[in-house]
Amino acid sequence: MKLQWRPFRFQLPRPLITASGSHAAKRGWLLRLEAEEPAAAGQIGWGEASPLEADPAAQTRALAQLEEAISGLGERQQRQRLEAALTGLPAVLGFAIGAALAEIDGQVGAGNGGWLPAPPSAVLLPAGEAAIEALAEGLATGTPPLTLKWKVAAAADALEQQVLATLLQRLPASAKLRLDANGGWDRQTAGHWAQILAPEPRLEWLEQPLEPTDAEGHQELAAQLPLALDESLRHCPSLYRNWSGWQVRRPALEGDPRPLLAQLQAGSPRLMLSTAFETGIGRRWLNHLAALQQQGPTPSAPGLAPGWSPAGGLFSSDPQRVWAAAQR
Repeated sequence: MKLQWRPFRFQLPRPLITASGSHAAKRGWLLRLEAEEPAAAGQIGWGEASPLEADPAAQTRALAQLEEAISGLGERQQRQRLEAALTGLPAVLGFAIGAALAEIDGQVGAGNGGWLPAPPSAVLLPAGEAAIEALAEGLATGTPPLTLKWKVAAAADALEQQVLATLLQRLPASAKLRLDANGGWDRQTAGHWAQILAPEPRLEWLEQPLEPTDAEGHQELAAQLPLALDESLRHCPSLYRNWSGWQVRRPALEGDPRPLLAQLQAGSPRLMLSTAFETGIGRRWLNHLAALQQQGPTPSAPGLAPGWSPAGGLFSSDPQRVWAAAQR
């Protein structure tokens, strides 16, 4: 199989502030994988590999590891060796290769009825007081039932509680609200918020309130209100099998997407698809998987962060345009 890589970089329209830091730009590599074995000669698959770390030092390390792993693969690899190498590669690189192989095999895309379009997304509110103004915009543009996600643990706790009170006053009865702490609370703070939120009928879930390693704390909170895990899943992969609550799945960060594709095709419940700010190549996968989730037993608005991705060729649904745009 012939592997071609092309670097890309883009700025978000505005920084996304979370408890773990600020995301302002994305860097990574696009993959063009061409099959050369007789049975599939000339078939093309596309992939994308890009880490998402809020800490600049961690992002630098992740990009260096990714570049080293890409160099180690070389320009050609036998299919069998490429498959065998997947589990030892950085997860974002595993996503790129698994995605490309799945497209070559006809598991997705033109060989399987085409890519499914994205269902309506939750509206992502900015952190802090800016959420109040953004809520007004979301109510004006959202299609009921409206789902909103608000980043918390990113400003002073007292201020965020005041903002929450305002949001709850202005939310229509049909709306759903998700709060995402990105692991930024301790148990005491999370417990206080749980007392406030538990009686709220519009709360869809509280996402990742505690640090990823605090399994016991999350289990205690899950007994009080709906809880979703995100960062904990990648920190402790056994939770993909063992966590019975909601899972926020970010395919571009998890590795080979084919197991998740199979899960969603089989109707696995309580999996919500969320963006890692992909180019158009990665977004095809996210949209397709989110559409499959909507067909399952627990449909839920995906987290596609509308309005937070730039425009341009890098974000086209045509992988050839994305590839060409990365060259500029």
